[in-house]
Amino acid sequence: MREYITTQGDTWDMISYKVYGSEMHMNTLIDANPEHRETVFFSANVRLKVPEIATPSPTKLPPWKRRA
Repeated sequence: MREYITTQGDTWDMISYKVYGSEMHMNTLIDANPEHRETVFFSANVRLKVPEIATPSPTKLPPWKRRA
């Protein structure tokens, strides 16, 4: 499991965007770090667990986006 170290003012949605590329996974981060569940704005240097998520691969891609 990876780790993320916060910067002053980080929020769950910001962290989710930084580590996953989308705010949609902030609940995954919250569930992995229950001791910080009530935190809205993080102080600097808080260590958070970042679980791996399964990224679905699209089944229909245009030819120029398909991997060989």
